[in-house]
Amino acid sequence: MNSIDVQAVEHIALGAALLGTGGGGDPHIGKLMALQAIKEYGPVSLIDPEEVPDDAVVVPTAMMGAPTVILEKIPSGEEIFRAFENLKSYLGKEIFATVPIEAGGVNSMIPIAVAARLGLPLVDCDGMGRAFPELQMLTFHLYGVSATPMVIADEKGNILILETINNNWTESLARSATVVMGGAVMISLYPLTGKQLKESGIKNIMSYSARIGKTIRNAWRSGEDPVKALLGVTGGIELFKGKVVDVLRRTEGGFARGDAHIEGIEDYKGETMTVKFQNENLIAMRGDRVVAMVPDLICIVNLETAIPITTEGLRYGHRVLVLGIPCDPKWRTPMGIETVGPRYFKYDFDYVPVEKLAGAGEK
Repeated sequence: MNSIDVQAVEHIALGAALLGTGGGGDPHIGKLMALQAIKEYGPVSLIDPEEVPDDAVVVPTAMMGAPTVILEKIPSGEEIFRAFENLKSYLGKEIFATVPIEAGGVNSMIPIAVAARLGLPLVDCDGMGRAFPELQMLTFHLYGVSATPMVIADEKGNILILETINNNWTESLARSATVVMGGAVMISLYPLTGKQLKESGIKNIMSYSARIGKTIRNAWRSGEDPVKALLGVTGGIELFKGKVVDVLRRTEGGFARGDAHIEGIEDYKGETMTVKFQNENLIAMRGDRVVAMVPDLICIVNLETAIPITTEGLRYGHRVLVLGIPCDPKWRTPMGIETVGPRYFKYDFDYVPVEKLAGAGEK
């Protein structure tokens, strides 16, 4: 895939919503932003990281805040361009391309809209290979790239520029600002060179998202089982099938936090699963046993259609499949586990890969 048109947006939006592991923003809102930009300005050129010159500047664009908020505080559409242009002005350099910071319903779509409107290429790469809730949780961070200078823009016209001493301070200060600015903002951050992007990024994420989405949609058209097709294209591990019986959700400190409780059906009848989330799904417990944990992907999809369900979209009565997908190897390094492993999120156990916890094919 070397360009993103309207059809590709449909595929990417669906696949990226899955890789967002419940977070990354509302897929519908993100898709509308990307579709509008492509219809107005034309398809976006999608380039391989190796096509980026080593000394070129690449700037990611994204939304920050609680996914629950963006459903009520719809972006005007101008915030992200103000953030991007202000960072360009602050850097005093030409920007070669933009790139997603993560996979998700909004955060895979925003860079498409930016690239279309500004006539920039989009790099087939990101900094997570999934979605995470905090700004230092990028593979760029693992390789020593600074998140700042960073620009935050809200729908009122406020612009905030941050220069911080490290990426953890970036997260703390930006999160506080996001709460004050209404709980959801648009951001431009982690300016990096082509050389840094090639070393630290997770490659082919947009192509992978498109492949997932296309596989699901093709299964719908052909009458195949979309869940089976999804498991095939992702190499995912079936963790549980059931009905959502309760969702305890709260917006706290700029995050959507909570637990989803699921009662088993079919082979899992008589069992229960609890999925704990902070914007994204973090821990999956089958009864009292942990069967998947961060940084591996824990995804919840509709059992009939394989459409991903975000943490803010989970409702009583949903019949769902919970699946686990191994994360990118960069996250399984000591620094990766320190940055995004279960202990960082205050869970009192060490990381164990989903393949070992669940066992591929086990019920």
